[in-house]
Amino acid sequence: MAAACGLSAANNYFAQPLLEVIGRDLHMSATLSALVVTVAQVGYALGLIVLVPLGDLFERRRLAVTLCAATAVFLCVTASATNAAMLLAGTALTGLTSVAAQVVLPFAATLSPPEQRGRTVGTVMTGLLLGILLARTAAGLLSDLSGWRTVYWANAVLMAVMAILLRNALPRLRTPAGLSYPGLLASTAALFAREPVLRWRAVLGALSFAAFSVLWTAMAFLLSGPAYGWSESAIGLLGLVGAAGSLSASVTGRLADRGLVHRVSGTAALLLLASWGLLALGGSGGTWPLIALLAGVVVLDAAVQGVHISNQNLIYALHPEIRNRLTSAYMTSYFAGGAIGSALTSAVWGATGWSGACALGGVLSAALAATWLAERHRAGRSRRES
Repeated sequence: MAAACGLSAANNYFAQPLLEVIGRDLHMSATLSALVVTVAQVGYALGLIVLVPLGDLFERRRLAVTLCAATAVFLCVTASATNAAMLLAGTALTGLTSVAAQVVLPFAATLSPPEQRGRTVGTVMTGLLLGILLARTAAGLLSDLSGWRTVYWANAVLMAVMAILLRNALPRLRTPAGLSYPGLLASTAALFAREPVLRWRAVLGALSFAAFSVLWTAMAFLLSGPAYGWSESAIGLLGLVGAAGSLSASVTGRLADRGLVHRVSGTAALLLLASWGLLALGGSGGTWPLIALLAGVVVLDAAVQGVHISNQNLIYALHPEIRNRLTSAYMTSYFAGGAIGSALTSAVWGATGWSGACALGGVLSAALAATWLAERHRAGRSRRES
C-alpha cells in the first residue's frame, strides 16, 4: 500500500525538475511551464472532491484498482504530448486519477488496529512522501538518459503493474454510506460545518503544503539558473536530500500513538518557519550557500510531514465509518493550498526571484504557526468552559 501511494503521488511531481527542458521542447514560456505543476495539483484537488468520497459508496479495492489503471492511460497522454495544451490536459487528468493514494491511505487506516493506527498511517505516508520526493530524482535521471517523455512512459507501466498487484493483494472492503452520489458530495462539504477539528486541520494542512510547493516550484528555476547551472538529473538528485526529511513520517506516527500529536504539530510549525532562514541563504550559489540550502530542504520536508501526519491522525479518529469523506475534505484543502502556493510562486519568481520565493514561504509558515497557536488557545478555552 505504501508503494501504491508513492507511485500515485509521484505522478504530480515528475515535471518539477524538468520545467526548463519541457518548456524548450514544447516552446513554452517559463510562466506557462510553471503552470504544469499548478495544473497537476488542481486536477488532484478535483479528484479529491469528486472521486475519493466514492470509497464510502463503492467497494474500495475496485476503486483503487480502477484509478491506478486510469492513471496509466493518462500518463501515456502526457508522454505523447506535442504541444502545451495536450501536455496540460494529460497532466490534469493524471492528477485527477492519482488520488488512488488517498483511497489506499484510509483503507490502510481502516485495516489497522486503533492502537497502531498512527504507526500504520506513518508507514504508508512514508511511501507516499518518498514517491513525491524521489519522483524528482527519477525524473532527472531518466530525462538525462533518454528524454523527459521516458519518465511518463515508465510510470505508466508501473501504474498498470500496480493495478494488478492491488487487485491480487488487497481484501475486498465496502462500507456503504446509504447515500446517492450527490448526497455523498453534499455530506462531504457539510463536514466542514460540523467538525471543528477538520476545519482547523484543513487550514494547517493547506498552509503547510503551500509552503512546500513554494520551495519545490522555485527550486528548479534556482538550480538551473546562473547561480548553480545544474542539469535536470542533478536537480532531480535533490529529491534524495528531501527524502531524508520524509523518513520522519514513521516517527511522527509513533509519537501520535503516544498522545503527543499536538506537540508534534507545534514543533513542526516552528521548524517550517525556521527552514526558510536556511533556504534564503542558498540563493547565491557556492559551497556554504549550497549546504544551507540542503539543510533547509531537509528541515522543511520533515516539518511538513510532521504537520500532515499529525493532522491525519486527528481527523481519522473522528468518525471511522466516513474516513474517505474526511480524507476528501481534508486533502482537498491540502492540495488547494499546494496549487495556490505554486501559482503564487510562478508570479513571484518573475518579479523577485529566489528572495521573493523565500519571503513568500516565510509568510505562509508564519501564518501556519499563528493558526496552530489560535487552535490551541481555542481548545484550551473550550476545556475551561466545559
